[in-house]
Amino acid sequence: MNLWPLLAIAVLVVGFAAGLNPLLVILVTAFAAGLAAGIAPLRVLAALGHAFNATRYVSLIWLILPVIGLLEHEGLRERARTLIGRLRAATAGRIILGYLALRQLTAALGLTSLGGPAQMVRPIVAPMAEGAAESRFGRLSAQMRHLVRAYAASADNVGAFFGEDIFIAVSSILLIKGFLAQSGYDIAPFRLSMWAIPTALLAFVIHGVRLWRLDAKLKRLARGDQP
Repeated sequence: MNLWPLLAIAVLVVGFAAGLNPLLVILVTAFAAGLAAGIAPLRVLAALGHAFNATRYVSLIWLILPVIGLLEHEGLRERARTLIGRLRAATAGRIILGYLALRQLTAALGLTSLGGPAQMVRPIVAPMAEGAAESRFGRLSAQMRHLVRAYAASADNVGAFFGEDIFIAVSSILLIKGFLAQSGYDIAPFRLSMWAIPTALLAFVIHGVRLWRLDAKLKRLARGDQP
């Protein structure tokens, strides 16, 4: 048994501990493991390329991000912040709560690609929430701005994670069905998706309360108090 490829683990640990670029560390680790196993560098490179093309993130990186970058260059973030700043009833918590509901509903219908941190949160939701907060509290501090952005990102994650299990054809439902089938339990995917509805509703209520309290946290921070 050839144990030399295990040295790649040390390369990975040292690279991350040194704070180097994660992509560079992963590439070096892959080549180190391949060379230690006697695999030619071109074969390692071909394996990396095949894995990259086989993932679902290719369209996100090469198609979605350039479009978002172009829209931001044309002032998408500023337009969204200005538009929301004119609405008196809009608050950061209400905007993010509305996005949570929309994200969870669309994910339950299988439309998981309609949202996401890169496509929706960074260019649209977060600037809108920041604009609403600025209209109420004036210029935001760095702590307040990061808090709004963190809550916007959390709404996307919670909505997608607990909403997509309601969709009958999602991979997680099929994974659960396969695992239960191996254990001798033959349960239809529809039943699994139906049992995901109470969990999704509970997640929406719990995180919705946290978003509802966001405006109070921002108000305390604007006064100089601790959240």
